[in-house]
Amino acid sequence: SQLIFSFIWLRCLFSPSVAPGLSAAKLLVEEGLNAVVLEARDRVGGRTFTARNKETKWVDLGGAYIGPTQNRILRLAKEYGIKTYKVNEQESLVHYVKGKSYPFKGPFPPMWNPLAVLDYNNLWRTLDDMGKEIPREAPWRAPHAQEWDSMTMQQLFDKILWTSAARHFATLFVNVNVTSEPHEVSALWFLWYVKQCGGTMRIFSTTNGGQERKFLGGSSQISECMAKELGDRVKMKRAVYSIDQSKDLVEVKTLNDEVYKAKYVIVAIPPSLNLKIHFNPEMPPLRNQLIHRVPMGSVIKCMMYYRENFWRKKGFCGTMVIEDEEAPIGLTLDDTKPDESVPCIMGYRPGLTFVSYRKRRICEIYSRVLGSQEALHPVHYEEKNWCEEEYSGGCYTAYFPPGILTQFGKVLREPVSRLFFAGTETATEWSGYMEGAVQAGERASREILCAMGKISRSEIWQSEAESIDVPALPFATTFWERNLPSVGGLLKFMGVSTFLSAVTAAGLVACKKGLLPRW
Repeated sequence: SQLIFSFIWLRCLFSPSVAPGLSAAKLLVEEGLNAVVLEARDRVGGRTFTARNKETKWVDLGGAYIGPTQNRILRLAKEYGIKTYKVNEQESLVHYVKGKSYPFKGPFPPMWNPLAVLDYNNLWRTLDDMGKEIPREAPWRAPHAQEWDSMTMQQLFDKILWTSAARHFATLFVNVNVTSEPHEVSALWFLWYVKQCGGTMRIFSTTNGGQERKFLGGSSQISECMAKELGDRVKMKRAVYSIDQSKDLVEVKTLNDEVYKAKYVIVAIPPSLNLKIHFNPEMPPLRNQLIHRVPMGSVIKCMMYYRENFWRKKGFCGTMVIEDEEAPIGLTLDDTKPDESVPCIMGYRPGLTFVSYRKRRICEIYSRVLGSQEALHPVHYEEKNWCEEEYSGGCYTAYFPPGILTQFGKVLREPVSRLFFAGTETATEWSGYMEGAVQAGERASREILCAMGKISRSEIWQSEAESIDVPALPFATTFWERNLPSVGGLLKFMGVSTFLSAVTAAGLVACKKGLLPRW
């Protein structure tokens, strides 16, 4: 067979990613081609990172969570015999707001203020309805693309939300999902991001959602298994600084003074890390502008270990939704092992705040939320600051500020001569997750196979069969969720003056009886 060297410079992803470069190389080798993987780090896995030590057994300090509809990563796990287990959500979740804790069940905390109920319901319904207009593979072609890309999510929230309760939770929803602030991200991009993950319920839910499961033994196993299968084709500590396409073969140079020659190259890194590479000839203007304009999110993942699962004894599952601007953590999940050993709470809050005394402050907020002094006495602590990772640049994924997606998005996956682009950011399903990384790597490999004449263009994009072991269940909506008006719609229907007088009277009665604890 024809000898083809496919270089894949590897960096991957956090909550998001099992190396797209390894996925690409695996498929190429299975097609009888010769692939070389150049990895900048001394390990594979990129933004997945499983640490192993006596205190934790194993702990995922990077991308960890999987769930229904993430069928490609589940297929790889099954191929390598890697089992999954469900994240505990048997007991009550906790919503902490204005200094008080409120147990609840389900993906979203309930609201008792009638205006907040209308606002929350309209928020989720509006985000999903707007997302339906956006093509997964080309969000810049949406009917309202220019309008939505010209505004931030903060501006969208200001436009559709009326209550402070809904605004605060909407901010947390953006923070948790894309490790960025609502004023930083394009509304078009964020709406697309939620849509391509299956909608608001799928992306935010634990049960039946993106955080339903973890890999027994850690997520890095999948990259490690692929690397083992590829053998000496995987070269560690080979950070690439130059790619030259001016000759018959593409020349790739690494920092340790090695030169690799290939007929095709897959660049499987976040867009902004392209800036670390010298390209000859230079990148086309649109791509050059793109890679200068899409920053990475920022997040620190924190793992707090305890002698026993005290939160379960109090009737809590370990999931905390914390609405407190001063808190070092915004969302937590139980990270205890499936055999109930090594009790642990995983928490993270996007951004760079609370660098000093982080461990103590995390314990203090856990103690307040759970109402337990035991939270102040951990036995071990692990953390990973992804903002200091040279070969990630941040986590979980790159985000698009206003105006960038419609101007430059179309070149995100567009090949440049013999260069092809992967990375979870280029995916159209679960971009930003491990699933998106696998889709991106396999798609880039098929683009090479198409360029070689081995497959047709229609075979580049391939759907994946649903996992038998992790089926996706539909999310049922009630009649009221589908038909309740927004606050603005209710005001318009009833007439502002009549409505305000009625609400004022009702509000006075409700407050007097203590029926409006949150607003």
